[in-house]
Amino acid sequence: MKVMVIVKATKNSEAGIMPTEELMAEMGKFNEELLAAGVMLDGDGLHPSSKGKRVRFSSGKKTIIDGPFAATNELIAGFWIWQVKSMEEALEWMKRCPDPMPGEESEVEIRPFFEMEDFGSEMTPALREQEERLRAELERQRGA
Repeated sequence: MKVMVIVKATKNSEAGIMPTEELMAEMGKFNEELLAAGVMLDGDGLHPSSKGKRVRFSSGKKTIIDGPFAATNELIAGFWIWQVKSMEEALEWMKRCPDPMPGEESEVEIRPFFEMEDFGSEMTPALREQEERLRAELERQRGA
């Protein structure tokens, strides 16, 4: 099971306040444990929404919206992509995670990725082949 672990933004992360050296060291150690266990596939922190853009799609029209965006608790400050056996395993890893936003109330959300099987008969053999081709090309490009 592949999951995205979403670190929600806070007032401080949206203000651009960088983590302390101590927190970066703690997170680095945690990331090393995840890698050693074969759990972590990817992860990174994100700039505040003031540096971002949104594209709204509505009735065939696209509108560009400049950050910052409201509702800080709905924004993302960072993420991991993990490969785990179950949601329970992901939760066990999160119990070991350092507090990503010390001194503030913060939230981390864990969401499973769709697997091809989740799409049922809508995932035709041709669509499955296309998906596999795209994933193989992504892997090839990453390796280059």
